[in-house]
Amino acid sequence: MADQKENFATEEQTVETAASEEVVEETTSEEAPAEETTEASAEESAKEDAKDKKHHKKEKKDKRDEQIEELTDRVKRQLAEFENFRTRSEKEKSQMFDMGAKTIVEKILPVIDNFERGFANAPEGDAFAEGMKMVYKQMMTSLEEAGVKPIEAVGQEFNPDFHNAVMHVDDDQYGENEVVEELQKGYTYRDQVVRHSMVKVAN
Repeated sequence: MADQKENFATEEQTVETAASEEVVEETTSEEAPAEETTEASAEESAKEDAKDKKHHKKEKKDKRDEQIEELTDRVKRQLAEFENFRTRSEKEKSQMFDMGAKTIVEKILPVIDNFERGFANAPEGDAFAEGMKMVYKQMMTSLEEAGVKPIEAVGQEFNPDFHNAVMHVDDDQYGENEVVEELQKGYTYRDQVVRHSMVKVAN
């Protein structure tokens, strides 16, 4: 009888152990997918974080590029404005210089006229007149080098841009609107008329 009890107790213990093992196996099999799910979620979360960081870095880089482009455009515009200012200043300075030089030439022309009148009335062989002619030639050479040139008149067709007609004559030996006599010489300074030639025009 005692042996039967012991066998029965042993059998119960064996059944309980088997049942416990089954429960452990079921629990283990249930926990395994849960662990896999957790790992997958962690991996996806890591990917999302990396993606967000990459997107944030790209936005930061785009903003930096925009700032660089904006600064570059600003520098280019300032350089263009400076170049325009420099060109305009040089042009104005050149115009002011030409205007000042033109004014000086206008004041010198009456002196040249007086030289020429004096030579026309000077006696031949006068040593003083010959000396003045040398000074006159030197002065005219200097003016020509500076850009001052006399206007061609006699034998040319009348041009109101260069000639000022003060007399008119009918003569068949001359062409129409031909300048036949120069009463006062005209001059240009760098292709700008300083003084018109005062002329007599035929026909």
